[in-house]
Amino acid sequence: MDSDYQRSRMRCAGRWYALTAAILIVYTLLTTTTVSAQMGTDPGTAPSSGAATGKRRVPPTESGFVDSGPVIFKDVTRQAGLSSWKHVMGNMDRKLIIDTNGSGVGLIDYDNDGWLDIYLVNGSTFNAMDGKETPPHAALFHNNHDGTFTDVTAKAGVANDRWGFGVAIADYDNDGWPDIFVANWGKNRLYHNNHDGTFTDVAEKTGVTLGNWSDGATWGDYDGDGKLDLFVSGYVHFDRNNLPYSHTAATGFSYCEFRGEPVMCGPKNLQGEPDHLFHNNGDGTFTDVSVKAGVSDDKNKYYGITPVFVDVNGDGKPDLVVANDSTLSYMYMNRGNGKFEDDSYTSGFGLNEDGREVAAMGVAVGDYLNNGRLDFAVSDFSDEATLLFRADDKELFSEVSIQAGIGKISMPYLGWGDGFLDYDNDGWLDLMLINGHIYPAADRLDWGTSYAERPLLFRNLRNGKFDLVPAVKGTGLAEVISGRGAAFGDLFNDGHIDVIINPIDGPPVLLRNVDDNHNHWVELKLIGGARSPRDAVGATVFLTADGTRQRQDVISGGSYVSTNDPRLHFGLGSATDAGIAEIHWPSGTVEKVRLPAEDRIFTIEEGKGITGELCGAKACTELTSPTAKGVGR
Repeated sequence: MDSDYQRSRMRCAGRWYALTAAILIVYTLLTTTTVSAQMGTDPGTAPSSGAATGKRRVPPTESGFVDSGPVIFKDVTRQAGLSSWKHVMGNMDRKLIIDTNGSGVGLIDYDNDGWLDIYLVNGSTFNAMDGKETPPHAALFHNNHDGTFTDVTAKAGVANDRWGFGVAIADYDNDGWPDIFVANWGKNRLYHNNHDGTFTDVAEKTGVTLGNWSDGATWGDYDGDGKLDLFVSGYVHFDRNNLPYSHTAATGFSYCEFRGEPVMCGPKNLQGEPDHLFHNNGDGTFTDVSVKAGVSDDKNKYYGITPVFVDVNGDGKPDLVVANDSTLSYMYMNRGNGKFEDDSYTSGFGLNEDGREVAAMGVAVGDYLNNGRLDFAVSDFSDEATLLFRADDKELFSEVSIQAGIGKISMPYLGWGDGFLDYDNDGWLDLMLINGHIYPAADRLDWGTSYAERPLLFRNLRNGKFDLVPAVKGTGLAEVISGRGAAFGDLFNDGHIDVIINPIDGPPVLLRNVDDNHNHWVELKLIGGARSPRDAVGATVFLTADGTRQRQDVISGGSYVSTNDPRLHFGLGSATDAGIAEIHWPSGTVEKVRLPAEDRIFTIEEGKGITGELCGAKACTELTSPTAKGVGR
């Protein structure tokens, strides 16, 4: 949650609040007028779920829709068979921090049939934890290949009847089948894939249960031994016997408020949890090496939310970034000796443009400038801009959200899930933000925002700037929801990136990409060799086609405590030559593979070239061309 307001609401309201309120009212009026003028809509038009009452003005977070325009996403939740499942988290009054954060969602091809399935994490309630009511369960939905999904949770054994938050999916034991790690308040789960549609929880056996509040997780081979290691972020130390209400010992007897309104306390003034790095021993067990590696955060105990293993500086070793709530965010550089160097300040990643701590939530990773360097988008609290970190060098970043065109627009929104995605397949990464407030009072008071909020989609203008895509009434971008976790991927194998959202206290929302473009694309499923993780987590691919060089990385984790499609997606625009993929495998091997055709999903194995493909959501009868082998190393 936002650091400024978290600090401020622990004190009595004064001149600072009055000044802030005045500024926000002026900003809201200007923003609402601007959006209405640009989009030709009535600023008073809003969905019934968040309609204005009394003197409250309708904020841009639930308005600003247009009558016509390009339709990018369509809500197909009900048609897909997902609407019967519901997320539950704590009490609706939101008086405790554990009631507010929501949960993640993971994309996984758990049965290796070439189609993405969906794993939705669920929360819980104190009554459920006490055995007084049936616990809410997580859900695994099997992809039926026809646009529908079937709930197979009970059969698969992945209900996780605990208070769940994050999910990180990867093949940790290199057996060719993806496994599921779930971060919980209480003991974590590690579901091992049994290859027959079922899973077994091996968290106790492997030694990764922990025990208080784990929020997010990410898999990566930090020491280059070919086995995936696990990093788990610790959030708040939440004691059921010492609940953090206002004026209690758990909060230092602070009075917790937001703009004069009593609200839940946290995370500021609450005790944090350390982070944990688990080394994969290769025998089905893990060893906690957090302190030795320099990533334990055991002294600061910042409020860790979303971590991501990814090669930031291009040296072939996965580095580690951690979005921390209301504190400095971490960027740890992997120095190749089993240790990480804290580069949070010197890199420019840890703070916003003004040098201030922010409430970092989700982390999007991608090369939006097509210059070969990784950039980051970090979602943030309302009244703060979503952060956009542009890579200026291998380990140096500038926060450019305002000049890139996303900062001002995103300020009223409270962001969670986020992702770089090429929604129109033009070869340039766009940016999507999933939003929702944590204080229900936002619907009652004139704060210039709302509890349920619409998503934002920004189109890449190819010059370092983005433009907001208008939200057409009745389409996916006009959905007003209490968004939290989100995962991005090609759920229908049609070459278009879709979005699955896990809102707090509601059914999931599946936004199918129906953008009417005729651009081409390719997707790559990578399989590592003997010295790489089997699922190629940590691999980097540069695709050169039609004069454009794009970068994609295989990542486990990200967005808001979620896991995206592990396959790499490249838009090709109008090009009909799919180009050459330069694959930097985790083993250190560099391999070039010529892609023989566009609009296909290619399977590429390390050292073997293309070994399979899907064409138009159907299996191809044979490899397109004998040239579909490696063309260089």
